[in-house]
Amino acid sequence: MKDIMTAPFLIDMIRTTTNMYNHGWDERNGGNISVLLDEGDVSAYLDTNTVLRTIPTGFSAPELDGKYFLVTGTGKYFKNAQYDPENNLGIVRLKDGGETAELLWGYKDGGRFTSEFPAHMMSHVARLKVDSENRVVMHCHPANLLAMTFVHMLDEREFTRTLWQMCTECIVVFPDGVNVLPWMLCGTNEIGEATAEKMKTARLVVWSLHGIYGAGRDLDETFGLIETAEKAAEIYMKIAHLPRINTITDSMMHELEERFGVKAREGYLD
Repeated sequence: MKDIMTAPFLIDMIRTTTNMYNHGWDERNGGNISVLLDEGDVSAYLDTNTVLRTIPTGFSAPELDGKYFLVTGTGKYFKNAQYDPENNLGIVRLKDGGETAELLWGYKDGGRFTSEFPAHMMSHVARLKVDSENRVVMHCHPANLLAMTFVHMLDEREFTRTLWQMCTECIVVFPDGVNVLPWMLCGTNEIGEATAEKMKTARLVVWSLHGIYGAGRDLDETFGLIETAEKAAEIYMKIAHLPRINTITDSMMHELEERFGVKAREGYLD
């Protein structure tokens, strides 16, 4: 059996958590990631018949029964994943309709998966119904997107249009736009359910006054989604107090749709 520390999915997770921390998106123990793994990939590195312990999840997700996930741990600092992966990360398999997680590797200090695990799993269910190749759910606290929720109306169409107008690439990278939730108590099934509902129509969901959720087919794609939206928010926060002389118009965005073969969310462009 291969050494788990050489597994590409683990190496990618370590690189991503480190990169996110270095970007300033995941201060202290802020933020979390979950990656849906193929059983064949896991079994090449772990004996899937050996369960270290079981952890109740506190929710039901029958669609994910038997699925494997690599997940960041609760209370863990992203900056430490590169130095002690087995303590800061874990691999679990869901059973009992998603109500129980079997720990196969990680959380060696007796810990468990992120407190946002319900929101992650519910978002996985929602995105898999839209895109069967979705594998990643990522949550973090990018400063400019967070700041933007304090000063910009939270209407999803207007929020999206503002981001699209900040960078030429935005409508190409996230033509489905950005959905927005009002402030809600984190770590609850309620915010998980609300996020999953928003994930049905967009891969980016802003948690007002808190952070953002992103979903994608791999870690690079999901990181890139958030990175692009955060860059747009940074530009907005730099110019929001100034008179705008130039902007990316709807006509220009229609040109981008045609050039790059994307389609903006229905009703978001004039």
